[in-house]
Amino acid sequence: ERVKTPTDGLHYMREWFAREIGGGVTAADLLVTAGGQSAITTALRALAPPGTPVLVESPTYPGMLAVARAAGLRPVPVPADAEGVRPDLLEAAFRATGARVLVCQPLFQNPTGAVLGPERRREVLRIARAAGAFVVEDDFARRLVHEDAPPLPAPLAAEDPDGVVVHVCSLTKATSPSLRVGALAARGPVLERLRAIQVVDSFFVPRPLQEAALELVGSPAWHRHQRAVAQELRSRRGLLAGALADQLPAFALPHIPYGGHHLWLRLPDGVPEAALVAGALRAGVAVAPGRPYFCAEPPAGHIRLSFAGVAGPTEIAEGVRRLRTAVDELTP
Repeated sequence: ERVKTPTDGLHYMREWFAREIGGGVTAADLLVTAGGQSAITTALRALAPPGTPVLVESPTYPGMLAVARAAGLRPVPVPADAEGVRPDLLEAAFRATGARVLVCQPLFQNPTGAVLGPERRREVLRIARAAGAFVVEDDFARRLVHEDAPPLPAPLAAEDPDGVVVHVCSLTKATSPSLRVGALAARGPVLERLRAIQVVDSFFVPRPLQEAALELVGSPAWHRHQRAVAQELRSRRGLLAGALADQLPAFALPHIPYGGHHLWLRLPDGVPEAALVAGALRAGVAVAPGRPYFCAEPPAGHIRLSFAGVAGPTEIAEGVRRLRTAVDELTP
């Protein structure tokens, strides 16, 4: 490794990711990727032929839907609630579609913030195993845990001895958009399929970038950074939730997550989503419309509010005030 960068990634980088995942996952089960989005792209291209269905949570991350469609796949929504994807509907969807892949975010799901409950974790793995399917686990938010969170469940990959789970994780969100270093973990012959796709698509992650990531996570400052991120995310979440309760009590906030960097709001009846998003932008506040998070007809209007990109508490309060202004313009 002093001479060249292996296409799988530097050995010590793969070792670090394997330890983070746990459950007997080893460096030999890992590929270093150029961030999480690249890893999801590789996984879907390797696991599902073009034209076939892929099961997704509803709602889910629009970037993943874009990746699936670009690969020629047909996303099929499986409704989720406050405890994640519903196993009864998942089993029915596998049976009805013949799909061989489920993509899910068991921890702090985007956009709902849901955490897959213990019983459901077992059920999802059982259902996928019975269907002869893979579960692509997008563990994107583990390093965005809030300070007040209870102990986190292990990744699904750590509880899967049968090679059902293909695990995706990344350092990017907890560090910098430019530190595009992530990992794919898989057991059994599927790893060779993942490797073959990655070599064609991106060859390998540049060695200097991996060395910079290793320098960061191997430093005492890494743990201080994680604590600081957890404290700041908790503080901002509380400020945003409090401001919404005060200024926009009619907006439904059914779940306040203890990880991630956003809140997911259901709009009151009579508040049109597209008009609100446009009005908010005119008022000087950017919100994400809910429509792109659904690959079928949404059950209601939603918006997603991120608290990661603001300068501090003052901007959070001002953003909610401006959103209230946009709402007032739409309602009598």
